[in-house]
Amino acid sequence: MRAALIVIAGTAIALSGCSADPPPARQADSTAPVIAPGKPGEEAKTLSPGEAATAVPPDKANAADVTYVQDMIVHHRQAIDMALLAPSRARADKVKRIAARIQDAQGPEIQYMTSWLEQQGQKVPDHHAGHEGMPGMATPEQMEQLKAATGDAFDRLFLTLMIAHHRGAIEMSTKAITTGSHQRINELATEVGVEQTAEIRRMQDIQAAL
Repeated sequence: MRAALIVIAGTAIALSGCSADPPPARQADSTAPVIAPGKPGEEAKTLSPGEAATAVPPDKANAADVTYVQDMIVHHRQAIDMALLAPSRARADKVKRIAARIQDAQGPEIQYMTSWLEQQGQKVPDHHAGHEGMPGMATPEQMEQLKAATGDAFDRLFLTLMIAHHRGAIEMSTKAITTGSHQRINELATEVGVEQTAEIRRMQDIQAAL
């Protein structure tokens, strides 16, 4: 467009000698509103052009983001500990498969969250970190019962504990979405919520068939 204006202006000068400068090119009006999608569960917002120019997804973590990631690492580790028992103790193939699926999903998520904390200069919880009051976590006594169970008894207890565990993770993720500020953690929490909601439905179907 700029090149075309230069050519047109040059031609006009050549034809008219020292005529007045050509009028400046018209600027496109920027008055149309912009629709910004809200977070999950929130309505979209209508932004003015000025607001839209600064409506960049936040990339700075707050305390809620850090707490969520630290707690979710601990939460995921227990789920994997439970899932690791299934190959040698479960009877139903579907229980073994859902346990393997949980390992495959949550192992990489732990690695991702660990890297994120390190990038933020935050502490990564150790493997003996406490989890008092954390939603859905199995108690030490329940973990011992699961380790001692085999066959159908293991299948039933595993599904009961893991469904409660997943519901706790969904509760934590929902809180992180509404109170956190970091876009990547918002996306992670959303993914965890969707993933574990789907797995709860699968486990409930397995329960019904036992």
